Amino acid sequence: MRYPVLGLTILFTAILLPSMAVAVDFDVETATRGYLDQLQGEERERSDRYFEGGYWLPVWGTLIAVLVDGLFLRFRWSARIRDVAERITKWRWLQPAIYAAPYTIIGTVITLPWTIYTDFFREKAYGFVNQSFGEWAGEQAIGLVIGIIAISIFLMILFAVIRRMPKNWWILGTITTSLLLIFFVLVSPIYIAPIFNDYTEMEDGPLKNDIIAMAQAYDVPADKIYVFNQSKQHDRISANVSGFANTMRISLNDNLLNKGTPEEIKAVMGHELGHYVKGHIWRIILIMSLLLGIGFFLISRLVPKLIAKHGERWGVRSVSDIAALPLFGIVLAIYSLAITPITNSLIRINESEADLFGLQAANEPDGFASIAMKLSAYRKIEPGPIEEIIFFDHPSGETRVRMAMEWKAKNLPD
Repeated sequence: MRYPVLGLTILFTAILLPSMAVAVDFDVETATRGYLDQLQGEERERSDRYFEGGYWLPVWGTLIAVLVDGLFLRFRWSARIRDVAERITKWRWLQPAIYAAPYTIIGTVITLPWTIYTDFFREKAYGFVNQSFGEWAGEQAIGLVIGIIAISIFLMILFAVIRRMPKNWWILGTITTSLLLIFFVLVSPIYIAPIFNDYTEMEDGPLKNDIIAMAQAYDVPADKIYVFNQSKQHDRISANVSGFANTMRISLNDNLLNKGTPEEIKAVMGHELGHYVKGHIWRIILIMSLLLGIGFFLISRLVPKLIAKHGERWGVRSVSDIAALPLFGIVLAIYSLAITPITNSLIRINESEADLFGLQAANEPDGFASIAMKLSAYRKIEPGPIEEIIFFDHPSGETRVRMAMEWKAKNLPD
């Protein structure tokens, strides 16, 4: 009886001692630096240059938006568009929808050079666009049409609320806007996303089975997993768990499927499942609704004063006049820029929670670290602490790699 026991002791010692030694010898800093140092030289400089160059884009974009809305007021374009809408129909509830199309089109045309530079030529210069200019412009045109329809519906509802509650409209306006946002979240995966990309069911195989097993382990509906051909637009990695109830679906783009290892793909999908399980979409909608409510409150207090002082010169009658919309835009543009560090931090906190969930769900810390390095091709990998708070809406590559290595160190014995 002694020899079998001795044999088992030797066997377990042979298995456990190496893993115990690894746990003791594993150093988080060394492992983290080993990953971070994979991005060096020109590739690292290019990534930093691209991301840092984007720090000023929101500022210039806000100034341009304010300038354009200022032109609508200064040259009374807004009042003239309203007059045309009033001549077309006497139904006040419909006039904002008629106003929406020319207002959106004129604003888009004026800002087109800026849009072409930021969204096409700058992206093309860094190799992040796979489309020709014609293909890109075609999708922009489709997006414009969808935008006009959405803005028309939104303005009809918003200005109906303002007419009904001229002083405290911002309260009901915030609620209705939030409901519209929820509706968009529900219908977008089924009716809007497929306009731009083809969605096909993921081929059966071990990887699909692993994703389904992860989803089922956390009671996430995973009847169908879709792959969409986003490589026709760019080479960036992307995935999502979107929708709700019958519209809920798990999707990953072909870039992730073609460029990621099975470990990396499982790490990404674990992260996306984390967003669903943690209810991040609802948290974001709630937080953004509260922030929007503050913006609407500012509009309700500032715009009437501006109209009282300059309304006659602009041809704007009151806050319930659709011609006041450029004033709404100016206030919201400045307010949105001012709270950018807040919105970035709120989103980044959710992303960090999803990262931690994904590490637990997928059990792939090295896959998570290596995919974080691939994402760092267009996101500065080692920013300063203040820099990350202000400009990053996702954790930096360094933060993510370090989290993965810390999680690995804690879980090596398992």
